[in-house]
Amino acid sequence: MPGAIYAEGLVKTFGDVRALDGVDLDVPEGTVLGLLGPNGAGKTTTVRVLTTLLQPDSGSAVVAGIDVLKHPNEVRRSIGLSGQFAAVDEYLTGRENLQMVGQLYQLSARDAKARALQLLERFNLAEAADRPAKTYSGGMRRRLDLAAALVVSPPVMFMDEPTTGLDPRNRQQLWEVIQELVGGGTTLLLTTQYLEEADHLADDICVVDHGKVIARGTADQLKARTGGERVEVVVHEPEQITAAREVLASYGKGEVAVAEHTRKLTVPVTGGAKLLAEVIRDLDTRGVEIDDIGLRRPTLDDVFISLTGHVAEAADEGNGEGDGADRAPRKETVK
Repeated sequence: MPGAIYAEGLVKTFGDVRALDGVDLDVPEGTVLGLLGPNGAGKTTTVRVLTTLLQPDSGSAVVAGIDVLKHPNEVRRSIGLSGQFAAVDEYLTGRENLQMVGQLYQLSARDAKARALQLLERFNLAEAADRPAKTYSGGMRRRLDLAAALVVSPPVMFMDEPTTGLDPRNRQQLWEVIQELVGGGTTLLLTTQYLEEADHLADDICVVDHGKVIARGTADQLKARTGGERVEVVVHEPEQITAAREVLASYGKGEVAVAEHTRKLTVPVTGGAKLLAEVIRDLDTRGVEIDDIGLRRPTLDDVFISLTGHVAEAADEGNGEGDGADRAPRKETVK
């Protein structure tokens, strides 16, 4: 059976821009899917289609067991959304914003007030609860928007780059909130350009580029595609590069890469810390003096570069992805 979020063959174009080019997704209930991609990859367009804010040109999608195209209103009642841009009323206080969302969800005035207080405290906004949102900093508005998306506990949540603009402390706090949600059974689709965020939170990751899913798997599975562990050595003198290369070649599982200007040599290996000790011993025997040596495991940054040919770029604050979705209305109204 399809998961809590399921999409098949999603296509969306904006003029000459093919923002989505046959996207397929399947997110099991109670898990986190990290949608990872650079600016313009199609992440935001995917979220907007799945949350009924955009109609795809072709393809199908089911969210929380409901057909997105046939029953959009029912989908909206079953999801929470935090978009890239804080959708708060600047002239209401933080408390009033949250209470309003609660009452839109048909909570009683008493329950809406209690839930607002709980979320204001959780997101460190209690001291600013009765100030108009227009006086909030960018980070505070971001936290208020995230709190609004959590006024009720929907079975499916979409978070589009939720920690952009947050400082490390507030980012860590949001990670804890996300883990609590998922622990309670919520299914989450999370788009991000923070590679450590996907590594930390996601059960599975889809890497998207130019509107296509180009890789999927767990973080460990994706990292394994880059070739596993590598030994990196920086020799003290350029004249010692040749000897160091010969030593590393005897242990390596591939070609030794040499950066002459930094005197750095890199080779893929298997064997872990035990092998590293043997490399150090043999370099010493050959009289190779080293400035640095280490065993490096691949990161999602390495995965990104190997799959897309470029690094992930931080989103410009206040800008969209540039994937064509920028031409669509930006104001998210689903909560």
